[in-house]
Parts: sequence; C-alpha cells; structure tokens
Amino acid sequence: MSGGMHVLDFEKPIAEIEGKIEELRRLTDTGDVNVADEVGRLQVKVDRLLRSTYAKLTPWQKTQVARHPDRPHALDYINALIEDFTPLAGDRCFGEDQAIVGGLGRFRGSSVVILGNEQGNDTQSRLARNFGMAKPEGYRKAKRLMEMANHFGIPVITLVDTKGAYPGVDAEARGQAEAIARSIEAALNLRVPMVTAIIGEGGSGGAIALAAGNTVLMLEHAIYSVISPEGCASILWRSSDAAKDAATALKLTAQDLLALKVIDQIVPEPLGGAHRNREQTIRTLSMALDAALGELTPNEGGVLRAKRREKFLDMGRVGLE
Repeated sequence: MSGGMHVLDFEKPIAEIEGKIEELRRLTDTGDVNVADEVGRLQVKVDRLLRSTYAKLTPWQKTQVARHPDRPHALDYINALIEDFTPLAGDRCFGEDQAIVGGLGRFRGSSVVILGNEQGNDTQSRLARNFGMAKPEGYRKAKRLMEMANHFGIPVITLVDTKGAYPGVDAEARGQAEAIARSIEAALNLRVPMVTAIIGEGGSGGAIALAAGNTVLMLEHAIYSVISPEGCASILWRSSDAAKDAATALKLTAQDLLALKVIDQIVPEPLGGAHRNREQTIRTLSMALDAALGELTPNEGGVLRAKRREKFLDMGRVGLE
C-alpha cells in the first residue's frame, strides 16, 4: 500500500506487513543489505491476505471500500477515457451544480454524452461539489444533456457515485423530487443506447436519476441501495450504530443486486479494491462500457426505449407473480 493511503479497519493487518516491506526496500535502496528474498516472501503473504480478506467482505466492509477516498471518481474516468471532453454547464433554469459533471466527448473514437456524480478528492473540491450530492439544478442539467443526446442520436454513459440527492431546505424548495423524476423520465425516453456504471456509492433517488440505463454495470465492491446504511439504521433502529445490520438487510452489494436482477453485470476490481490500482480499474471498466455499448448500438431507437422501460418495470414485478 502506497504511503499516505487511507487504511480501512479490516486492512490494518495487511498494512502492517506492507509497512515492513517499505522498510526493507529502504534498506535495499541504501545498499546496506540485500533483502529481496524477504520482501518477496512478505509480498506473497500480503497478496494471500488481500485475496482471503476481499473474498469474504461483509456488506458493511464493502460499504467502506465503496466510500474509500482513493477510489477513482467520475472525473478520473472521464479524464482517462474521454477524448476532447467538452464540459457543459447549467440547467438553463437556475444555475450550475458541480455535484454532477457532464458533457460531450469521444469514447474509443465514437461520440458520447457522459454524465457522472463527482464527489471531489480533497476538502476544497468536496465542498465545491457538495460531496457529490446534487441539487435540483444538477438533475435538470442531466435531463438537458440526455435530451440533447437523444436529439443528435448520441449514446449516453453515466457514472454513479453519490450518497444521495442533497436533502437541504433550499433543494426541496426548488423541487428536488420533481427534478429527480424528470431526470429518470428523460432516461427512460431515450432512443439512444444508455449504459450506466455504479462506480462507488449508489444512493437512493439521487443515484436512480442517472442510473435508468439499458445496461447497468457495477464495480465489484461498489454499493447501490434505496438509502444509506446510516439513514436506514436511524429510521428503523433509531440509532446509526446499527448501520452494520442495516447494510446486511439492504442487500446493497453487487453480488446481491446481480442475483436480484437490479444490475446486469459485475465489473471485477483489482486485488484489494479499486483504490489499490486505479489505472487497472479504469481500463477494466472501459472494456466493459465498450462491450455494453457494442451490444446496444445495432438496436433501433424504439427497441432501445421499449427494452429499457420493460427492464425497470420487471423489477417491480418481482414476487407479484
């Protein structure tokens, strides 16, 4: 683990061994002693611990991984994968919301409109982007860009990573629920391919507003739920201390959601999670996005629209038949 990386509680035994490896490497660098064999042995132990630890993560531990500050965020994917990205701002009604980024660019040579929740990567950017929690103008911007994509026949990619829509009084006063509903409606009306990737935390209606795609991909250790574990615990148990129990009850892991047919595909993360190898994660998701778009592109617009609507209607029929 590189120096300065945030260490999760359950990763501490791994971090201790990695600290020893760093110390031994420094000794090697000074030329005092050759410890390559010992470094190799410890690295094998780290890989084995990572593999066994990440193979049996609890839903609460997956929640911690999904929220890891070093995971790649929407702008990391956009900067790495989208050529000639041109950001488009504003909802043409009220203002610009930096919690949702969006614009035009080329993905593997083809034009796309891309949208994503951006949480920021340091204190200043997190405050500027309201920690990825959008207000109504953010969802109205998303609606505007999706309708523009539809008009010009351009596929849409969305990257979901938010705890949820901003619950403040000002957002409610400007019609938060209506703005989210209009964004979902715009997605369901698209006659172009739409591929969604849950890259970190998919929380509540704030996530669904960008997630009503033909194909929904989800990173292996991401989470996706109707409410955060802490929010669920405070309502049902009257205490956020029960967040671990809530995480289990919510069935929020990628593995749970694939079994429930809420998502279509799990995208594997590098050993030890996306935060340990951002570049590999971005490459893997790029291939999955490309494959998903390739499958959808030959379909006629009316078929894409009908299949997308049927997909979400089917979720509501579970257990009713």
